[in-house]
Amino acid sequence: MNALRVIPTWRHGQERLYVCRTDGRNVAWYDREAARVNLLSEERREDVLDVLGPFLTGAVTVGPPPVPTPAELVRLSLHPDDDLAPNRPGEALQTVLDHEPGPQRRMRPDPRRHALAAELAVGEALDRLDGAGWRTLHSVPLPGGDRVHHLVIGPGGLFAVHTVYARKQRVLVADPMVTVGRREARPLLRAVRADANRASYALTAEVCPVLALFGPRDVSVTAPLREMRVLLDTDVTSLARSGGVLKPADVEALHAMARDRGTWVRV
Repeated sequence: MNALRVIPTWRHGQERLYVCRTDGRNVAWYDREAARVNLLSEERREDVLDVLGPFLTGAVTVGPPPVPTPAELVRLSLHPDDDLAPNRPGEALQTVLDHEPGPQRRMRPDPRRHALAAELAVGEALDRLDGAGWRTLHSVPLPGGDRVHHLVIGPGGLFAVHTVYARKQRVLVADPMVTVGRREARPLLRAVRADANRASYALTAEVCPVLALFGPRDVSVTAPLREMRVLLDTDVTSLARSGGVLKPADVEALHAMARDRGTWVRV
């Protein structure tokens, strides 16, 4: 018995299959797009190919990884349960809905599904910045049940993005209160700043708070905001226009720290 297991992961629509030992450490991974099985231990070749057998399609190349990138080395050093990089936009909400879908018939739409739609739209837009040297993590958990919806790291700095569903509704921002449609005003900006401050503490770097509004009909901001950006879901990629703050090596180092669940356990 080879005591290996296969763990599939998805990132930007691409699948990669990791082969792990029982303690969670990786011994190989199968890159479908490159048709290559990358071995970290030649001694486990037969065991790896045996457990990957049902997943292999067509001819594949088998051998040691060419030159692991810093990001790949970090991924391989983490237990799969501790790596936040594979999180999808809205990962935490989707998990809750999978376990607690709610009644099939409702008088009103489930607000959790509206919130998920907002996180998906904003998250997918932010993921498209990857080719421009930016990295985005989704559903970053904070102690106490809070989370950063999207943590964006790139040449322009670090941003904690909180999304709000406001489709076809008017939004009034009167710091720290936010009113969406006819709902009661909430001190939302205070919470968004608090999450950004916690992220700053965890990463020992400045993290700027961002409120991203999904599909509002109209947005009114009563006064200039203190250390806060308010963006529409269609404008979140404008974060990429800012630059000159972090070098590529700094971006990768901060991303490596942020993707480790252990970074966030005491913030």
